[in-house]
Amino acid sequence: MHTAISEKYYTFTSVKNIVYNQIYHTYMNKVRFGIVGTLVFCIVSLFYGCNIDGADSEVVSMELLRTSQSWNEVDLPDYPQGKPELVAVKYIIPPGKKLGWHHHVAMNHGVLVQGELTIIAQDGKTKVMRAGEVVVEMVDSIHHGENRGTESVVLYMFYLSQKDMPLSVQHPEIPL
Repeated sequence: MHTAISEKYYTFTSVKNIVYNQIYHTYMNKVRFGIVGTLVFCIVSLFYGCNIDGADSEVVSMELLRTSQSWNEVDLPDYPQGKPELVAVKYIIPPGKKLGWHHHVAMNHGVLVQGELTIIAQDGKTKVMRAGEVVVEMVDSIHHGENRGTESVVLYMFYLSQKDMPLSVQHPEIPL
């Protein structure tokens, strides 16, 4: 009887060890594969000059726009006389929202960094801007913007203004 109990114990212990060894070796093979994969990636990166953090990359300068006209192809006005005041504004426009009708006294331009913005002039002319595009706004012409997309618009605008000059003049009397 003592022998039967030891054989069962021995059998259970053997099965447990076999299962444990299989799990251990499977795990270690995955670890080894991960280490080998990481080493291969590092070696390839060294040989091909791959640089993840960009520390050794060259500076890139890319002119995005050079124009003397607004987006609707109208010439921009001359610079005003006097001391300039440069203003930078970040606009966030949720999906489905519209800006009211307005016009700008100061020249301005900007970069759309997220979303899609539709600009509508009072005469009906439209421009659809997408992320990464640059826009030169209309000066002294009434227009408005709409976010017809599904994500918020993020727009950085830069105004060439003067002290006490409004960035825009609202026209609430014109219905959207």
